[in-house]
Amino acid sequence: MSEPEPPKPRTGPVLAVFAHPDDAEIAAGGTLAKWAAAGREVHLLVLTNGDRGSADPTRDRVDLARARLAETEAGARVLGLASAQVLGIHDGELENTGAVREAVVRRIREVRAETVLSCDPTAVFFENRYYNHSDHRTAGAISLDSVFPGAGNPHFFEEHLAEGLDVQEVTDVWLGWTNEPNHSEDISEFFRQKVDALAAHESQLAEGIRHFEEFLEREAREAGEKAGVAFAEPFRVLDLS
Repeated sequence: MSEPEPPKPRTGPVLAVFAHPDDAEIAAGGTLAKWAAAGREVHLLVLTNGDRGSADPTRDRVDLARARLAETEAGARVLGLASAQVLGIHDGELENTGAVREAVVRRIREVRAETVLSCDPTAVFFENRYYNHSDHRTAGAISLDSVFPGAGNPHFFEEHLAEGLDVQEVTDVWLGWTNEPNHSEDISEFFRQKVDALAAHESQLAEGIRHFEEFLEREAREAGEKAGVAFAEPFRVLDLS
């Protein structure tokens, strides 16, 4: 089966919205690095502080959240992102509430995002080996609801307009970690950068970066084979223009 028409070329700002520190690198690090290298202004918003991302029962959660913030900022620098922000929501407690949507809509409007990239909230089961973290699914739903109805409608979070922050229409949404991809983005020149950015998340690499590199390479090669390139990242892309 031939692949659908490729997404329309975009040049405007991007906001990537993910649940945890390191999610962006794993799901879409190559694509984000590629867009940044092409001159797009790419921003990252992480919705939880990752304070439960450890199997060590003695690890202090406040200290872990502090470390994961530093790791997020370091990974963003490797990818060439324009900014990275982390909200204070506890790991595992992400909910699609008005307060969280307000934060996402605010960031979309602040950076004037043309593209929003997140993860597919409909992807629950991955074959018979994994089911998706609830924070991942919730982050995807929050992102979609923040785009529409949200960022482009002046009657959602109208306090933003009173602050001088105008509405912003998002033209396309890219959803990674999907079971229904309609596009594979060629990241052949950026796979190494993706791995290097993930390596910045030292608190999550108990088995070392080699373990994760092998896993990511296998997935990127499989996606690349379907697209006729060396390495790729699959997405469900929605054109809202």
